[in-house]
Amino acid sequence: MKNPEIEFAKKLEEIRSLAKEQGNQVSEEQVRDCFAKLNLEEEKMQLVFDYLVKHKVGIGTSIDLDDYLSDEEKNYLDSYLEELKALPGRSAGEVEALTISAMAGEVDAQMALTEHYLPSVVDIAKLYSGQGVLLEDLIGEGNLALSITMTYLGSLESPKEAEGLLMKKVMDAMEDVIAERGEIEKRDFKVEKKVNEVADKAAALAKELGRKVTVEELVTIEKLSEKKVREAMRISGFKIEDIMNE
Repeated sequence: MKNPEIEFAKKLEEIRSLAKEQGNQVSEEQVRDCFAKLNLEEEKMQLVFDYLVKHKVGIGTSIDLDDYLSDEEKNYLDSYLEELKALPGRSAGEVEALTISAMAGEVDAQMALTEHYLPSVVDIAKLYSGQGVLLEDLIGEGNLALSITMTYLGSLESPKEAEGLLMKKVMDAMEDVIAERGEIEKRDFKVEKKVNEVADKAAALAKELGRKVTVEELVTIEKLSEKKVREAMRISGFKIEDIMNE
């Protein structure tokens, strides 16, 4: 028997992928068709629509991804796009020729093809903005992935496969850095929570005793483990003001 939660998650990913193929928009009918077999109640369908809008997917209309950027990101983007204007424009035939040469290992062709796809990296970065990583960092990770993947094009059977591989690696790189940043923030939150808990206990006991408290008093009176107290002190740089530094 299929897990309904897993099926629901798969459908969300499926409709977001479809949206990316259609300029980051889908019709209401496409969304409903995608989830039809799950027989969702209308209230849950509305949650799906809300989720898509939150993740920059237009429902029945296109959206301007620039609206989701901070002023700092917009300023950076304007400057960066101005630099990209200096790059030469290339016809489809020229891009195909460059791809074939890049697949053959020609470094100049790989560099030229990398330049050609830099604007595409920007477009993808906009899709991933607002998830805890600055646009500039997303573009940097995407450009690095693009450059590295150029050296692997020789493994492809056809130049037609190149763009798909390159863009996938760019997206993978951005998703990885977002996931990594999320783990760091989660770890930082746990650390902050641990320090705050010890600090709060120390403050309460210090108020009761009318003075700073010792580690031993926190252990015996507040029932905190000595390891937890000393770790919180160390993490805070020994700046928990209500604990006596030994």
